[in-house]
Amino acid sequence: MLRSIPLLLALACALWPPAPVLAAPGTDAIQRAKAQPRKARAAPERQGTPYADSAEAMQFADEMAVKRGLDGDLLRKIVGQAQKLPVVAQLMQPGPSGQPKNWGVYRSRFIDATRISAGVRFWQANRATLERAEQEFGVPAEIIVGIVGVETIYGQQLGTFRVLDALATLAFDFPGNHPRAAERSAYFRGELEQFLAYHQARRTSPLKPRGSYAGAMGMPQFMPSSLARWGVDYDGDKTIDLTNSPDDVIGSVANYFKGYGWNTGMPTHYPVRLATDKLDLDALLAPDILPTFTVAAFQAKGALLEGLALEHKGPLALIELQNGDAAPTYLAGTENFYVITRYNWSSYYAMAVIELGREVKEALARQSRQTS
Repeated sequence: MLRSIPLLLALACALWPPAPVLAAPGTDAIQRAKAQPRKARAAPERQGTPYADSAEAMQFADEMAVKRGLDGDLLRKIVGQAQKLPVVAQLMQPGPSGQPKNWGVYRSRFIDATRISAGVRFWQANRATLERAEQEFGVPAEIIVGIVGVETIYGQQLGTFRVLDALATLAFDFPGNHPRAAERSAYFRGELEQFLAYHQARRTSPLKPRGSYAGAMGMPQFMPSSLARWGVDYDGDKTIDLTNSPDDVIGSVANYFKGYGWNTGMPTHYPVRLATDKLDLDALLAPDILPTFTVAAFQAKGALLEGLALEHKGPLALIELQNGDAAPTYLAGTENFYVITRYNWSSYYAMAVIELGREVKEALARQSRQTS
């Protein structure tokens, strides 16, 4: 099928050797209300086996070309330049089975003086944008700040893997011993298609972007499908830049949560006390983190609430945070708690985001009182 000359040129440009890519930025960038272009530093190159000789990868390119109406030969060349990186497959290996979870240990990985201080600087530099996003999308600034801090320490750790290589490796060579290997491989094929289509539509090179070993990109570590669906040009420059534009990052994270059903003004969770005399813990934990129980049903099964929680109108979930050999921590998760887990399917992750955002907010308030 014939394509327009500009489109062919754009796809051909994507085949040129990539220029040096920006590495993770320093903390000085966080202090600016509007991020400036960061100084480039060559990212480490990881050598693997090109997919040009992979029949599976070439079939993927052909099928995508037909599906998307693209030039098959050029798409084959692009996919053929992706490299199989064994380290990516190794990083996707499942962890040791039976390893006890520990909320305190998990929390300490994400909530420390370094992240809190960086979060305060990020909030100060982008206060107006955070306030605008909260008004427009209804998502509190502290939740947005918590996400960006947990994901990349406000842009300090963006990832150094070439996204094309990471996605191709997981699409075509996902570890076969993983319990969900087929499902995950199909997921990453979809993400690879989204990634290539996104750059084709914008006539930018898919050979350049860097990210995590899973192909997540930018300060908020969006996967390609999230970038395509929820990315927002929040600074009005006609591009979506989740690496260098805090405005776009803030707007996109807020849009993501709003899209997944964030309820303005609703708490993320409430304290809960377990009544041992009528506790049906198995029933309460059966839905996992999905809010299922009314307040009345929640309490009837032995999960007792008090104060404002008794007036909650939506469904609740009993969230269990294990603490190693110590007793677990329990809380009542709302629909907004569940929305945070759409970013990462983990109650531990959601609590880390919530608590980091709260710690940054409190540190900012203390700093304000000291300077007033």
